[in-house]
Amino acid sequence: MSQIPPNAASLRGAVDLTSLVNRAMTSGQTPAAGAADAGAPDGVVALPSLYFEGTDANFNDFLDLSMTVPVVVDLRADWAEPSAQLSAVLDRVVKDYDGRLVLVRIDVDANPQLVQAFQAQSVPAVAAVIGGRPVQLFSGAVPEAQVRDVFEQLLQLAAQNGVTGRAAVEGDPAASDDPDAAPAEPVAEPLPPHHAEAYEAIERGDYATAIAEYKTAIAQDPRDTMAVAGLAQVSLLDRLDGKSMDEIRSAAAEGPRDVDAQLLVADLDLSGGHVEDAFDRLLTLFPTLDAAGREVVRTRILDYFEIVGVDDPRVVKARARLASLLY
Repeated sequence: MSQIPPNAASLRGAVDLTSLVNRAMTSGQTPAAGAADAGAPDGVVALPSLYFEGTDANFNDFLDLSMTVPVVVDLRADWAEPSAQLSAVLDRVVKDYDGRLVLVRIDVDANPQLVQAFQAQSVPAVAAVIGGRPVQLFSGAVPEAQVRDVFEQLLQLAAQNGVTGRAAVEGDPAASDDPDAAPAEPVAEPLPPHHAEAYEAIERGDYATAIAEYKTAIAQDPRDTMAVAGLAQVSLLDRLDGKSMDEIRSAAAEGPRDVDAQLLVADLDLSGGHVEDAFDRLLTLFPTLDAAGREVVRTRILDYFEIVGVDDPRVVKARARLASLLY
């Protein structure tokens, strides 16, 4: 897990999001929807909630807000099992900070510009914006205690950059502490034993153990579709672990017919929400390969179907294209 240095004096190395500042805003609940409270003390901003949905189009509102209050960004996907778990943790932690933090959720599938801006290489990922500039925090579902530790360091960094304001929710005072003010997240069902062990291993970054647990669950019940999807996802995380975006993309550019390099950059595309790009890359590569190479690529594409969801329209389209190549 990557943490902010507690004594960092600036946001050096952060990705510049100024390209989003001039994008046209769309309608919907954003920080600007809350009228400023003329009677509020300095550093207090009136908001309709502490929880928001961010998009490529409306994110400039949150850039403005981050000049006063640190904005935590939850890059998530409905198809990623750990996303719901982590979102619930973030809800609780932001609630406890009583307006010192604001949470913005971003659907990675629908907002590719933000995924690129935050350099999200896997889902879920958490970042922040302070003074209009982003800070990468961590990726994966991490334990709540570690989330709180990172947020403490985030607030120290915000203070060093003069961002020390507080959000006050308009109307019911209790609403400022209520995650239900945001679009409701599904309540997580208790996980089966091997799923729970796999999830705890993912929290520790122990992908090998998580893979073994999911394989055990599948061996016990081959119809366990959640274990199949979980295995596909954690295998993707394991393949990307320790590798940088630049080195992956450079290797793919240098080896357009290098199967391993193209598979890895497709993993990167999928993890960043570029689902159609990942499918297109591998389906374009497929007919150029020998029988062994085709089988490797076919297996990876089938894994992607499980990760994205077999009923997803993008999967349906890719499955038809794969079938036409096979038959």
